[in-house]
Amino acid sequence: MYLGTQVDARDDDEFRVWAQLGIKNVCADPPGKPASWTFDDILRQREKVESFGLTLDMIQLPMSSRPIEETPYQDILLGGPDRDRQIDAVCTMIENIGRAGIPAAKYNLNIIGIPRTEMERGRGGSLNEAWRWDKADHEAAPGLAGVLSEDENWERIDYFLERVVPVAESNKVRLACHPHDPYTPPGYKGVTRVLGTVEGLKKFVQMRENPYHGLNFCQGSIGEMLDNPREEIDDIIRWFGSREKIFNVHYRNIRGGKLSFMETFPDEGDMDMIRSLKIYKEVGYKYMIMPDHVPTIAGRDPVGVAFSFCYGYIAALLEAMDKGHI
Repeated sequence: MYLGTQVDARDDDEFRVWAQLGIKNVCADPPGKPASWTFDDILRQREKVESFGLTLDMIQLPMSSRPIEETPYQDILLGGPDRDRQIDAVCTMIENIGRAGIPAAKYNLNIIGIPRTEMERGRGGSLNEAWRWDKADHEAAPGLAGVLSEDENWERIDYFLERVVPVAESNKVRLACHPHDPYTPPGYKGVTRVLGTVEGLKKFVQMRENPYHGLNFCQGSIGEMLDNPREEIDDIIRWFGSREKIFNVHYRNIRGGKLSFMETFPDEGDMDMIRSLKIYKEVGYKYMIMPDHVPTIAGRDPVGVAFSFCYGYIAALLEAMDKGHI
């Protein structure tokens, strides 16, 4: 288990900064649109990352957290006429990732994006992302997917997994799927978010069961599914971790829970992140621990400073745990 990052590098100095901060493992995508990446693009990215003394642990498949209207491979989840061609393109990318010697890829099966209500003030006046169901538009119209039943949603996910999981296994690329963020009541924007509950995630990892099929385990997003994240998260980490279904950890905290929360820095939310880290170790988790979102803070480099705080927090906890101090 080790510190990682998935922040988009703004320039080459970003890679140098990560190395200087002690980050050795990254998820960093090649330039350009993901759907256009060739094997050579992916290999060049690995070589570039390695030139800074870093290891490229993971890249993103062209299936992002954006609303489906903004994604290139829409028909995979729409069940449209181009579905098979788009799945074939994803399979080719998985093959290229494996050929390039990159061990994992993350992806989303997202239709409505990441709904949020207005940002809220956090520690010291920071601006933090939030989701308050009582402030959301309960009558928001369906998008491109229209009204999609839970059964139909599962059928499309299974159709995808049936084809890509064997390719991942044969190329030794771990596929890490992100949960739906946040939980929304069934039928919101016409969709029931089947990966927006713990039971849905359990069903998902047991479909087409395979050691290369698992989760980009976002602790923040999973906390958002729970009535009492502080008390419930431990057993959830144990369930997925003991089955070796966690391929990456987004180490993020929240204040609140299902249908009403605000994102926070890891040290100030409701979940006991030190206890969580010890459970990841207990279950034998062995990949990256990384921040995914951070509050918006003041200063000349708010993104860089906020993420650096999280890197230092994680690095300190990992060292203290390894030395038996916590």
